[in-house]
Amino acid sequence: MRKIMVIIGLCLVLSFMLTPGVWAKTDSIKIGLNIPLTGDIPKVGEGSKYAAEMVKEQIKAQGGIKVGAKTYDVEFLYEDNESKAESATATAIKLITQDMVLGIIGPQSSKQAIPAGEINNSYKTPMISPWSTNPQTTLDRPYVFRGCFLDPFQGPVAANFATKEFKAKKAAVLYDIASDYPKGLAEFFKEAFEKLHGPGSVVAFETFTTKDRDFSAQLTKIIKTDADFLFTPQYYDEVPLIAKQAHELGWKKPIMGSDSWGSAELMNLCGDDCKGLFFTTHYAAAGAKGATKEFIDKYNKKYGYIPDDVAALTWDSIWLMLKAIQNTGGLTGNIDKDRDAVKDQLAKIKDFDGITGKMTFTPEGDPSKCAVVVKINQAGEFEFYQSVCP
Repeated sequence: MRKIMVIIGLCLVLSFMLTPGVWAKTDSIKIGLNIPLTGDIPKVGEGSKYAAEMVKEQIKAQGGIKVGAKTYDVEFLYEDNESKAESATATAIKLITQDMVLGIIGPQSSKQAIPAGEINNSYKTPMISPWSTNPQTTLDRPYVFRGCFLDPFQGPVAANFATKEFKAKKAAVLYDIASDYPKGLAEFFKEAFEKLHGPGSVVAFETFTTKDRDFSAQLTKIIKTDADFLFTPQYYDEVPLIAKQAHELGWKKPIMGSDSWGSAELMNLCGDDCKGLFFTTHYAAAGAKGATKEFIDKYNKKYGYIPDDVAALTWDSIWLMLKAIQNTGGLTGNIDKDRDAVKDQLAKIKDFDGITGKMTFTPEGDPSKCAVVVKINQAGEFEFYQSVCP
């Protein structure tokens, strides 16, 4: 019976692939969000959804979005990928073949964005990952774009910063070897740091596996080295455990992280153990100005907390998708033709003025944009420290 159901399911998918879709029977443009509403990082999904809801409110207030001679409502379809790669691919297939979305925002994390990107590209459906920094997400995938910088850029930013700020000559790294994002960034950081200080200057390169919560063995090894600081490119649910355990074991040197630290939930979990630490990211909420401050203030008023970088990047990514849709000059109602047109217009975007920075897409679908180094101040705020541009 199970085999029969699988065959029926495959036949349905094939029928969607082989039959040109007519989607514009209503005055609504459908955009899917492939996001983690449950699983390890639900705050990431929450921020993504909240940013999209704010976009929807703005579009409604202005009477819709005009594409060519026609004005459309915008409908967001939120699908939970459970922070799992297999769920992200299933979600992408559902949004593309059943819901007939024009484009997809997400997944956010590289572990889900890389396999989902393969699905989107195969089905020729434009996708923007707001937060995935791993190069594999967009590599050789003309239908896949991103709203953030890449790890080959972020790794050297962290290495250079630690060298100058901490006077570091020897580094330790602790990362999840089973997850694409931290694994990739740890390797890019190691390569960059050893270019600056020579082979062997990363004196500890310790690993763990997703779901591990006891890091004492790895941290004990790190403390026994003469590393000047610890680099750990982990997610907001893991960083507090690492920082607290390191301090309990006697570590008193700097700890530095990456854009995966940027969740609003980090300080709720970490408290004093994270104050004074630095991380590389996409924008700094404290001291923001202009459109960025306006977004932060509206988000904070509506949801009761300062938006993290995921929310800000999702906001930018949705508007990038909408700008590309508008730039088509008009939609035909044929889903295949319209998806192709949106993809072509995304590739042509130049100098998009987002709240996380100005963006122009490279031929690979990656934006050229600056990184920000944030310091967590004594009030627990993510404070701008410096900007680093390509």
